[in-house]
Amino acid sequence: MILPIYTYGMPVLRKESEDITPDYPELEQLIKDMFETMYHSDGVGLAAPQIGRNIRLVVITLDPLKEDYPEYAGFNKVYINPHILEYDDTKTESMEEGCLSLPGIHEPVRRPTRILVAYDDEQFQHHEEWVEGYLARVMQHEFDHLDAHLFVDRISPLRKQMVRSKLTQLIKGKFRCAYKVKSPK
Repeated sequence: MILPIYTYGMPVLRKESEDITPDYPELEQLIKDMFETMYHSDGVGLAAPQIGRNIRLVVITLDPLKEDYPEYAGFNKVYINPHILEYDDTKTESMEEGCLSLPGIHEPVRRPTRILVAYDDEQFQHHEEWVEGYLARVMQHEFDHLDAHLFVDRISPLRKQMVRSKLTQLIKGKFRCAYKVKSPK
């Protein structure tokens, strides 16, 4: 089922998410619905707060980028209870980011290119690994949602001032996008 995506100004996006256990109600169906919602919205990642749930659950697909990044062909993964344990700040990169919860806003964000993450997979098997490149960026963006942060929190004050009117329009529900949303108005 395609779920509505919560947009900027919805309180759920500014609340820290909680870890879940294997007995979380209807988890398998929720994961399927999140993938379907993400695909339908042309996203590469979706965090549970973006569909109104403050739980530590993220889905990521990098398969649509396989022409530019052949190593991501068929990449579709679930991250349960993910946490970034360490940032390798020796190399950072600025890249334009957008977000399904902030339709129409795209801004450059500087992030480390390598991170150490811990997460559980769908079978609640624990993983800890260093991740780099584009996947590291997507993880940082999506895992930020779980900690009540949005990519616009990471842009310069000048850039934030420049998008302030767009953010106000999002809060007022005055925007268009091609997917189902739930906005403050």
